[in-house]
Amino acid sequence: MTVKVHLWSGLRALTGGQAVVEVEATTIGGMLRELVRLYPALQEPIDAGVSVSVDGRIMASDLTAPVAAENEIYLMQRLRGG
Repeated sequence: MTVKVHLWSGLRALTGGQAVVEVEATTIGGMLRELVRLYPALQEPIDAGVSVSVDGRIMASDLTAPVAAENEIYLMQRLRGG
């Protein structure tokens, strides 16, 4: 199933300037793997840590959480605080 992933501005240079990319995936983990397959330059920032928002809810580290075409998905820089 094709899902649309909105990218934070820091990642857009790694996808040819695209703000939204489409990938085939049914889970968050599958989506991240497919993003790296299509855009290898995303490997480093994804490995460094990203946050995935699905319909406004930050998905912590559940790579098995489902994603669907109707979801609003954002890939964002992981927020760190202290």
